[in-house]
Amino acid sequence: MAKKAVATFSAKAGAKKMVKCIRMDRSAKTGAYCFKEELVEDAKVKEFFAK
Repeated sequence: MAKKAVATFSAKAGAKKMVKCIRMDRSAKTGAYCFKEELVEDAKVKEFFAK
């Protein structure tokens, strides 16, 4: 299951809301699970989890 943790940044002029997304993937080589972490814009969260 994927987790979504909200990261807060100082509100500067033109700053976009960023979200830290953590996705669990299974390695094709070993079969073990690994976690992919990324800071993405709030609008692109669904694209991150669709990969």
